[in-house]
Amino acid sequence: MTFFLLGVIIFGVAALAVVSRLAKSRAKTLDQQYFQGQWMELLARVKTPEGMMLAVIDADKLLDEALKRRRLKGKTMGERLVSAQRLISDNDAVWYAHKLRNRLVHEPNVRLKKKEARNALEGFRQGLRDLGAF
Repeated sequence: MTFFLLGVIIFGVAALAVVSRLAKSRAKTLDQQYFQGQWMELLARVKTPEGMMLAVIDADKLLDEALKRRRLKGKTMGERLVSAQRLISDNDAVWYAHKLRNRLVHEPNVRLKKKEARNALEGFRQGLRDLGAF
């Protein structure tokens, strides 16, 4: 009888661990349709210099949203990017894009070149792919 009760307890604990693990992994999946729709909206703005700036800023926000939904640790986006290092295939491209966004937001006379915007958007897009947003 004691072995039976011990077996039931061990089975129950193992079942709870499996259910808990599955619940966590499901919460980390991203709504690809949502992120693709948001991405298409921000790309529609790239036709003007101001639109390029807004697209880079919005792409940064979108990547941060994906990081948060994946429940990566950190109070700031930079901290969340550090937490996501192993998930992102090209950390340098994502950091370049994020730093460019910071310059656009915090430095008043920054002129954005098309090539810079293109590189930043490609970095953000790859980061979103790596996180499962696309």
